[in-house]
Amino acid sequence: MTPYSRFRQALVIPHIKTAMLRTLAAAIGAIAIVWVLSLLVPQRPFWVELTAVALIAAAVTFPLQLALYLRNEALRNTQEELRHALGRAPVTGTMRAGEFANSVEHAIERRRISSTESSDGVLLVLRIDDFDAIDRRYGPQWADTLLQSMVRIIYSSVRHGDLVARLASDELGIYLPGTTLENAGNICERIRRQVKETTFTAGQERQISVTVRLGGTRVEHQTDFQALREAANQAAIAEEEAGSPLFRERFS
Repeated sequence: MTPYSRFRQALVIPHIKTAMLRTLAAAIGAIAIVWVLSLLVPQRPFWVELTAVALIAAAVTFPLQLALYLRNEALRNTQEELRHALGRAPVTGTMRAGEFANSVEHAIERRRISSTESSDGVLLVLRIDDFDAIDRRYGPQWADTLLQSMVRIIYSSVRHGDLVARLASDELGIYLPGTTLENAGNICERIRRQVKETTFTAGQERQISVTVRLGGTRVEHQTDFQALREAANQAAIAEEEAGSPLFRERFS
């Protein structure tokens, strides 16, 4: 049996059990009524007929109950897949900007009131230099491939549970909950190093140079996502002159 078959069996078996229990309950209820009627009307042929009716009803009820449960489960799975798809960017597979903003603000608020989790963290933005020029010169298919490569590099550099999103055509957002500035700086250096070591090619195997800018801001007690994003963006812009990741800690 393949893993997929075992997975499908694991999904179906609970529904079969539920349908069987409901069918059994319906049959027992029908038989109980038959017994009461048999006491009131002591005619064996009548009791036998009602018992047969109960068994037939059970045989009909089971597949109907099973089909109903399977349909409801399929509907719930479809709704979950749709909800997940609506919150994901189609090209990168990362979170959309709106979903990312809501998730970041919710996580910050949850950590702020938690007694066990640190309320601090870092919001990073990664900007791809000359992305629009690359798009115009090599085409949207190459631009999409470049974004997908960047997302893979980011995911390989951050922790499981860190949030990644596409915020704009050339901008990716990264939320690092409970992370210090030092750790965030290390993550930036890992991303930068992987970008430098990766060979990016376009049509006809033409190799091109890709550079990125990274900037970030400490979350602290700030819960406004737009303010955090703006601060991180300003840090990314200033990073072009400084030559290293910058982290803005204060807000004007």
